[in-house]
Amino acid sequence: MCGNNMSAPLPAIVPAVRKATAAVIFLHGLGDTGHGWAESMASIRSPHVKYICPHAPVMPVSLNMNMAMPSWFDIFGLSPDSHEDGAGIKQAAENIKALIDQEVRNGIPSDRIILGGFSQGGALSLYTALTSTQKLAGIIALSCWLPLRSSFPQAAVNSANKDTSVLQCHGESDPLVPLMFGSLTSQKLKTIINPVNVNFKTYSGLTHSSCTQEMSDIKQFIEKQLPPVN
Repeated sequence: MCGNNMSAPLPAIVPAVRKATAAVIFLHGLGDTGHGWAESMASIRSPHVKYICPHAPVMPVSLNMNMAMPSWFDIFGLSPDSHEDGAGIKQAAENIKALIDQEVRNGIPSDRIILGGFSQGGALSLYTALTSTQKLAGIIALSCWLPLRSSFPQAAVNSANKDTSVLQCHGESDPLVPLMFGSLTSQKLKTIINPVNVNFKTYSGLTHSSCTQEMSDIKQFIEKQLPPVN
């Protein structure tokens, strides 16, 4: 694939079975594409919901010896004190906000859109939602962390999502993004968002991946936050 760093193929989409009155935008993890998550979403789909799984642009990733791979922003390390790609994270968030704007132009109000993601994609979904002036229906944050956490709560001063429901999920045996990161993220979120709206679920034996119970919890969350409209 050639072109600049922002070039990426069109998202993988699971269309609504009937007229789409709501949408889920879900961001994959480092080195992945949207296709696998589109398949996962198809397995739990609601007939009135459109599922959009964009693909990250391909870029060199410092963590992986500058190998080029799909990545929403650069990652330098996976410890809490690792240097972060502030400019890259902010630019990626603007790109996701533009995707939300596009769905709003397509006729789906922002408060009928859930933004979510896994790992790096989950991190970006949290940062985007917490810095967005568009009110969302919910946030799904799987096996992830809050990027640029020291910039909060100030970075969320104009956020429309301080009362938005968050489903945060984490495997208790995650070797890549340890459960402690998830716990610390949950605590931090409760200082930014109404704490009663932050639901942190953990899964025994789950590593850095998803499982049937987690997908069932995601389905329930989507059905609750995006009920059918007449």
